[in-house]
Amino acid sequence: MEIKMRSDDMFPVAVVGAGPVGLAAAARLLEAGMTPIIFERGNSVGTALLEWGHVRVFSPWKYNIDDAARRLLESNGWAAPSSDCLPTGREIVDDYLLPLSRVPAIEQAIKLGATVTAIARRGLDKVSSGARSGAPFVIRYRDGNGEHEVVARAVIDASGTWTQPNPMGVNGIPVLGESAGGPVSYGIPDVTGGRRPDFVGKRTLVVGSGHSAINVALALLELQQANPSTEIHWALRNHGVAKLLGGGLNDQLPERGALGLAAKKAMDAGKLKMLTSFSASRIARRNDKVVVTATADGEAIELELDQVVVATGFRPDFSFLRELRLSVDPAVEAPPALAPLIDPNLHYCGTVPPHGVDELSHPEKDFYIVGSKSYGRAPTFLMRTGYEQVRSVVAELAGDHAAARRVELVLPETGVCAATPRISTSSGCCGGPAAATVDACCVADAEAKSEGRTGCGCGQTMVETEHA
Repeated sequence: MEIKMRSDDMFPVAVVGAGPVGLAAAARLLEAGMTPIIFERGNSVGTALLEWGHVRVFSPWKYNIDDAARRLLESNGWAAPSSDCLPTGREIVDDYLLPLSRVPAIEQAIKLGATVTAIARRGLDKVSSGARSGAPFVIRYRDGNGEHEVVARAVIDASGTWTQPNPMGVNGIPVLGESAGGPVSYGIPDVTGGRRPDFVGKRTLVVGSGHSAINVALALLELQQANPSTEIHWALRNHGVAKLLGGGLNDQLPERGALGLAAKKAMDAGKLKMLTSFSASRIARRNDKVVVTATADGEAIELELDQVVVATGFRPDFSFLRELRLSVDPAVEAPPALAPLIDPNLHYCGTVPPHGVDELSHPEKDFYIVGSKSYGRAPTFLMRTGYEQVRSVVAELAGDHAAARRVELVLPETGVCAATPRISTSSGCCGGPAAATVDACCVADAEAKSEGRTGCGCGQTMVETEHA
């Protein structure tokens, strides 16, 4: 197929973020004959992963290496880690991302310590429509030497969400006193390692019901074994613990299912003080303690603590994209075509329907948000999803529209879904299979269609890839 080159094809393609998905995008661009320029706010590739480098992920290496990145690495003498081993965040950086960043074509494209502060069309603000799709992008960034600008033909935003943790408040804003800082941590602090003195023998409140919260709670249980005075309060903002426990033995990623099973075992043994339907209203300091005022199960409570860990997920940062024409779902903050496929109000499945450039497109031509940021506020993102996204996006930028729409993705089932089952079933997503007389793949899909929606998003066929 002959690809016609445009006048702006001489410019590089800007990639924001040098994590796994950003570097996969760079590898894809190089393979397609395009030149990437990569901006990373940290002083190393994979900066966000290093911040949770002590955590072992639940997906083995075979799901964590992009195919194009693998080809590029192997052509430079790299040997892949064992495909079935479960790496830590630091091991992903040390054994994969750092070697990839040292491949000459990637190394010369990376700008470390470069924070992107604004992206716009050259000579056009957001309101201006004339010749917009033909204008290149201007990338404004800041590093140790001041502010700079570069011009790019397209932009792939893989900046992630790690720097934007959700606050403790159930209404999406910080509770009173939360923003004052102090002994409040977000994400997955290194409880058993570098920050052990902050938690061992102390009283800690963990807020959250996802895998990050489970990881923190299980790490605290390790400290409790060594020092029984370590006290763990675990607050769930929803009612009950079913969603927290995950798919257990039904999860096709055993490590992910094991997290839920280990958490259930600790609850049954009374090692965790569980608080459900939790809603905090204030954080205050009292002497050397932090006091959380809240309700749990409809009762007013006050907890005097040493530490609070908020593991309630993340959200995207659109501040540097203000002069671009974006389209995001008002609730999930993902592209509108992708949002119903991942909306936790509809289902909580880790199995993601096939999606690529069509679902990731914005009104701003040649601009794409990929990786965890493309999911907005939705959970369940896996690296391999991001790798498929950038494969599709780069194919589109290269002019191979058929390849861009030939989605090649399969992910393991979680064994859990947010939709409440309405019929007895031993398999299937979103409440089990739909009735035979209904044109739907499962109960939640049938309910969604009966309400005029397109469906729950899980009823599309996956295409298996060679490394899935």
